[in-house]
Amino acid sequence: MSRLYVVAFDARLPRWALEARAEYAKRMPRGFELHCLELKTETAKRLRARLPEGARLVALDERGDALTTAQFARQLQAWRVEGDAVAFVIGGPDGLDAAFKREAQRRLQLSALTLPHALAQVLVVEQLYRAAMTLRGHPYHRGSLC
Repeated sequence: MSRLYVVAFDARLPRWALEARAEYAKRMPRGFELHCLELKTETAKRLRARLPEGARLVALDERGDALTTAQFARQLQAWRVEGDAVAFVIGGPDGLDAAFKREAQRRLQLSALTLPHALAQVLVVEQLYRAAMTLRGHPYHRGSLC
């Protein structure tokens, strides 16, 4: 079982984003447990206290590694094999705390573009769904939610 957390700070999502995020979360295949957490801005230490013990921290950062969908799916599979819960953390309006970025085991870039907070959350959940479906051998890239 893969426990995945999408953690966002100081974000009040519009209805469209809540619905999109919920739709992708609902569609996650068996074996992938997805949780979305919305927190007030926290220090790295306080954030850690809110996550499962031993959760791998992934900072979503504009200067992080840019992965293809296939690379992201392989990384997710490696984390599954290691048995880690994985927390994908999206910063607030001022980004992520420097101490948190240093503590994170991985830094990933969603886009070189600046994204609205709501869209970033939907994008993370969609990419987790896409990676999970890719790992299941499903041709998700040929399908649509519409």
